[in-house]
Amino acid sequence: MKFGIVVNVLRERALVLARELAEWLAKRQIDYVFETLSAEKMQIKPSAPIEELNRHCDAFISLGGDGTLLFTSHYAVTKPVIGINVGYLGFLTEFTQAEMFSAVEQVLNGTYSIHTRSQLEATVSINNTVHHFRALNDVFIEKGSYPRIPTFIIKLDGELLSSYRADGIIIATSTGSTAYSMSAGGPIIAPKSSVFVITPICPHMLTVRPIVISDDKNIEVSVDAPDGEFPLNCDGSLKKLLAPRESITVRKSPVEINLVANESRSYSEILRTKLLWGREHDAGQ
Repeated sequence: MKFGIVVNVLRERALVLARELAEWLAKRQIDYVFETLSAEKMQIKPSAPIEELNRHCDAFISLGGDGTLLFTSHYAVTKPVIGINVGYLGFLTEFTQAEMFSAVEQVLNGTYSIHTRSQLEATVSINNTVHHFRALNDVFIEKGSYPRIPTFIIKLDGELLSSYRADGIIIATSTGSTAYSMSAGGPIIAPKSSVFVITPICPHMLTVRPIVISDDKNIEVSVDAPDGEFPLNCDGSLKKLLAPRESITVRKSPVEINLVANESRSYSEILRTKLLWGREHDAGQ
């Protein structure tokens, strides 16, 4: 068993944990390799570029918040990923800092279970070449620096759904429902639900609401505007500036992400903890 380790180098606590983890693994003669930027910051070896880790490793360890885990998952592909929460509002990172070594031991012993998470695949043409981008949380198009309110045209399986005048459109997985979509007023969806949610950003019609659809749908989005460029983002990473009436297609990706599960925590507990649900009731007791 060989672990690939990715660290949020902007968090001092994550760097401390990474050094402790390296010592723990070395004492047990367990192979590991750090992602290059993490290794450079810590001045530690061995290291390899993030693009190569999947070929060398059997499992991944992410030390940071949800952003670090998203970044790691893009390169881990189907390999198990242990998410250690060294951030704040973390829905994806399953384990606390105190649970780090026990989580690694579960993977070493083969006693772990997996949360399989669906991804989105955005298809777009760039310089006459078709590109496919994956996103665990969401794909979203925004008006960016465009000075007026554009219209977003959305089709499901080729049939017109609606035209939204809005600041943007988010297409999120059930996993991503607690990310940008939730901030924009979208619903919280249980992680293994076979659905996507389409959430408008600041719509300019009171009747426009988020819509939940089956994840077997093909979603086509284009921007109706006379000019301008519109950022296409996958999990917060800019992939392309869309031209007016240029369309993208979003569908369920054939590649799933495997997150190592923390069996001692329930999804209801995560929601109560992260969103502070029930605090007023608790205070009144």
